[in-house]
Amino acid sequence: MSDAKAKSVIRVSPNPPVFDLPIIVALEHGLFEKAGLDVRYSAKYADHDRVERDVLKRQKEALFDAGSADSFNVCEWGGVDRIERGLERGKIAALRPAIAAQAIVTFDAALQTPRDLANVAIGVNDFTGSHYTTVGLLEGAVGKENVVLEHIGAPEVRLQAAKEGRIRAVTVMEPFISLAVKQGAHIVALTFYRGAEVVSDDIPLADRETFFNVLDEAVDLINADFGRYAHHIAAASEGLLEANELDSRYVRYTHVQRYSADLFNPAYDWMKDRGFTVGANTHQTLVLS
Repeated sequence: MSDAKAKSVIRVSPNPPVFDLPIIVALEHGLFEKAGLDVRYSAKYADHDRVERDVLKRQKEALFDAGSADSFNVCEWGGVDRIERGLERGKIAALRPAIAAQAIVTFDAALQTPRDLANVAIGVNDFTGSHYTTVGLLEGAVGKENVVLEHIGAPEVRLQAAKEGRIRAVTVMEPFISLAVKQGAHIVALTFYRGAEVVSDDIPLADRETFFNVLDEAVDLINADFGRYAHHIAAASEGLLEANELDSRYVRYTHVQRYSADLFNPAYDWMKDRGFTVGANTHQTLVLS
């Protein structure tokens, strides 16, 4: 019998590759194993929830809620939302490495600036980065009362709806920004944002820190040769976009940032002011120290 210490297991609920790229790269290079962790995906990324509006029924949240996953990442505001809605096993531990753009794109020549989007329905996936960033992008230009959102679903579904003229504009992230431009759309507004690493209280602090340190190693590999890993992101387009057509300006990666009250409080206040919270939670109740 081997006396080697068993590796701690961390099961990750899958997210689109643009957000999960550091995890994918770390697994590809065996970085978790070298650090003494057994990190694995709890399922393959699925598209069964492409138009699902109930966030706790979407794959990554459902797996976490059922205890089949120990960690997942989502937009920062979404992390707050999911925990408030009932993911009591989880808290926000950090901001994820992915610095992603969300862009409002359109095939409609009449829409050229954010002011043109007053009272124009924008296709989003409710309670995700596309939802929250669209509000943030437009309320300064057209006023909160003139921001109109329509839940359509996953980014590929949104982009197809815009291409077919079923909605005038949609908000998407990579690889669908690059794909939209390739297909003839133009960008009306764009912003960058980070996401939250939601983890189970059951993950020991030492393992959590090791997990984040390995993500930092993977980020360094990505930044040294983004083109080597771009195919993982482009693959979400299902062959419509080649890796060399992915515009690297719309996503970048940086080291994990540990979460704190200084980060949480303004984000929560912004959500609360817009009716996006369901309680009166605090840093102590939602953030893993």
